[in-house]
Amino acid sequence: MGETDRLSANDLVAVVRAYRDALNEHRAAINRLNVYPVPDGDTGTNMALTVEAVQHELEEAQASSPASGGGLSFTDIAHCLGHGSLMGARGNSGVILSQVLRAVSVTLREADPDGLGADAVADAFRRAADGAYAAVSNPVEGTILTVARAAAKGAEAAQRDRLGLAGVLVTARQRASEALAQTTEMLAPLRDAGVVDAGGAGLLLLYDAFLSVLEHIPIPAPPAPSARGRTVADRALVATAPTGSAVLGRSASSGEEGVGDLRYEVMFFLDAPDESIPAFRSVWAGCGGSVVIVGGDGLYNCHIHTDDIGSAIEAAIEIGKPRQIRVTDLSEQMEEERWVREAVTSGEQEEPVSEPCTCAVVAVCAGEGVRRIFKSLGAQQIVHGGQSANPSVAEVLEAVAAAPAEQVVILPNNPNVVAVAEQATTCSPKKVRVVPTAGVPEGFAALLEYDPEADVDTNADQMLAAAARVVAGEVAQASRDSVTEAGRARAGDWLGMSRQGIKVVAPQPSGPADAAIALLGLLVSGENEIVTIIEGEGSHATDTRRIIEWLSEHHPSLTAEVHHGGQPLYPYLFSIE
Repeated sequence: MGETDRLSANDLVAVVRAYRDALNEHRAAINRLNVYPVPDGDTGTNMALTVEAVQHELEEAQASSPASGGGLSFTDIAHCLGHGSLMGARGNSGVILSQVLRAVSVTLREADPDGLGADAVADAFRRAADGAYAAVSNPVEGTILTVARAAAKGAEAAQRDRLGLAGVLVTARQRASEALAQTTEMLAPLRDAGVVDAGGAGLLLLYDAFLSVLEHIPIPAPPAPSARGRTVADRALVATAPTGSAVLGRSASSGEEGVGDLRYEVMFFLDAPDESIPAFRSVWAGCGGSVVIVGGDGLYNCHIHTDDIGSAIEAAIEIGKPRQIRVTDLSEQMEEERWVREAVTSGEQEEPVSEPCTCAVVAVCAGEGVRRIFKSLGAQQIVHGGQSANPSVAEVLEAVAAAPAEQVVILPNNPNVVAVAEQATTCSPKKVRVVPTAGVPEGFAALLEYDPEADVDTNADQMLAAAARVVAGEVAQASRDSVTEAGRARAGDWLGMSRQGIKVVAPQPSGPADAAIALLGLLVSGENEIVTIIEGEGSHATDTRRIIEWLSEHHPSLTAEVHHGGQPLYPYLFSIE
């Protein structure tokens, strides 16, 4: 082991930077192995963005301290850890990670200016584990919590044995990696998929970052992109100490903790009195799952998975002021890097609209055919984007600025884009309203009520009502094995989804038409008049014909309209009116 027995403030800054870099390098590997059957694995991304926010605050603090050459005190670092992680936290794992970092910041505020010794580091790890468990209303073992507690116990054991700072870090990392490997057997979804917990895998890299700074042990490289399941879980991340001993761990992903069958992820910052939070936490426990509430001194970062968005938000309004509300549909698929690159590198620019109007529309979407439909329905500006390829506020603002009107409606067409669109409304000098469309079908329906010569409030109200009348459906292919409300899904099976979750699993060798017909059988009623079928990548003329023939036979009074959207990953989207 090395001879260093204390960590300096500069060492802590280096640890954060190393952790940020490690999460960025491992992000794709953590995202890939999600137990949810559609590829929405964002755990690595959420954790990376959380730490990126801390790193940004550290860099700003360093830049504002020229007198000390950019050197920061432990108090400075504590503020950056606490505030940066709270404000930058995303997703369940990101919020829990923020609580881990905030707990570490408490130890830093009490630290000896000469450095953190073994006692202080063990205390920080203990507080981190306690804070993580306290943040979750119903702690579940087999998650990031289990890994944090194992690391804390390992650090305390090493300190009792007087192994020094290096021994504390090495033992904490070793116990964390052992606990991570055990998560596979602790939760049924992980066991079925043959993977370890994603949040725990991300947290393990924190202990790697400590060792890389103190002992100069290289942070293990991520597993190969083709690795899946136990192949990844069994890929040891070996960090060899100078004595020749090995510190072993495993890297894989289970996806966001506690996704389960709950449809939506709701997150927001809450300004509320500290004494009101315990009662609020109890109310939320009855609203859903994966409840995480972290913060203090009147500001809290709140996260829940729920089927009742309204009740979750109303509970917060009763005690304080929720802001920067983000709602994510957990069954929406990721938009793969391929089509993102195509959108970015195609160089295609929307032609400017020369004819001014009272109110213009900006729509967010992917797929050439979908883009053309939005344009044909009256949208003046298109922003390329979708799930996991969310456009920035700057991109949305650019489209709003280019729109030929001083009043603008934004159609995000994806729950993950709503928050960005709402933020754009506060930054634009124009009068802007967001109609929070959850998908392309709702966006099309909203545009059918659009009047370019009506004011923005009239348009937004009418478009919102139109979007709410749509029954939307989607067909996608399962990317991994999972258990859904419709039964067990194997990788490659076809899934039929409504806005309420996965309703159909069509096992191989069936095709997307089988899932589509079964889904329509659940969604279409005698009161419906029109079914709009939007073909995407993976659709075929024979499948589309089968769907139309089924509709004609079982609902002869129904009108079916077919459009080619070209959207990635969804062979079929349905709009039922």
